[in-house]
Amino acid sequence: MKKIPSFNIDHEQLLPGIYVSRKDDVGTETVTTFDIRMKAPNREPALHIGALHTIEHLAATYLRNDKEWADRIIYWGPMGCLTGNYLIVRGNLESKDIVELMKRTFEFIASFNSEIPGAAPRDCGNYLLHDLPMARWEARRFLDTTLNRIKEENLRYPG
Repeated sequence: MKKIPSFNIDHEQLLPGIYVSRKDDVGTETVTTFDIRMKAPNREPALHIGALHTIEHLAATYLRNDKEWADRIIYWGPMGCLTGNYLIVRGNLESKDIVELMKRTFEFIASFNSEIPGAAPRDCGNYLLHDLPMARWEARRFLDTTLNRIKEENLRYPG
């Protein structure tokens, strides 16, 4: 059985940041999957599922409406380990290419103070599992501690 490449990343050394998880050729285009890691795995508490669910709704909404990037966004979704999200984008990209986009996305989440898009019973499979205050707090924390101070070690997987 083939080992999944992301299982080879040393999660004990991984910092919060933006990482290229993989690149895939689809037809004539390259698709880049980013690891948007909000928490240091196994060293700090994971994201609360309600906050992560709200971050998913808000980030997906923002990204699919961003004037510069909307036509390249394929997917935004949470990691099963609850330490971050995956972003899949059309194009052969590097982590540094989306730093400003992630800053805008997380600023949107941190400042959001309205009805969560797609959080009604007919729109969401678990509409009660949302936590806007905690999503805002986590987004602000990620901005202040990582995105607004981004360094090389937050843009390249360890080892």
